[in-house]
Amino acid sequence: MAAASALVFASGSFAYADETAFLKSMAGSWNGEGTVKVRANSPTINVTCQFTSDTTPQSLSLGGKCTSLAIFSRNISADLKATGSQYAGSYVGAGTGTAGLDGQREGDTINLGITWAKEVNGDRRAQMTIEKVGESGMRLTTVDTDPKTGQSIVTSRINLRRG
Repeated sequence: MAAASALVFASGSFAYADETAFLKSMAGSWNGEGTVKVRANSPTINVTCQFTSDTTPQSLSLGGKCTSLAIFSRNISADLKATGSQYAGSYVGAGTGTAGLDGQREGDTINLGITWAKEVNGDRRAQMTIEKVGESGMRLTTVDTDPKTGQSIVTSRINLRRG
């Protein structure tokens, strides 16, 4: 496996082609459901979401909205640029302003570190994954640290289907 990874990084054109196909597979309209915790100590809210994803050979732009009756409604967006399997960009959705994203793709998952614009759950760091699930699914997950316990908690998990 390490040898295959080294080959991908050594051959820029192969890595580029691989990201182009992966990103193209994420384009389209997406609908689904999930759960959101506004803060670590908040109750879990069930949400319904609609997203649109636009891609180029080097970028992914995902935008949409998640709602839960009259309790919760939030616009969410992520804009990523790819350089090989490395990704960097921005995220809006936590209600604290534009957050920075930085990470890499492994298989069908883009693993990203989040740097919040302001403190969230006691610090400015969290993790996000954007995962392609089969041919017509996508899962968006955000994980943060509970400031009381120090344990990782899922603060959002949204399962989408191409729609």
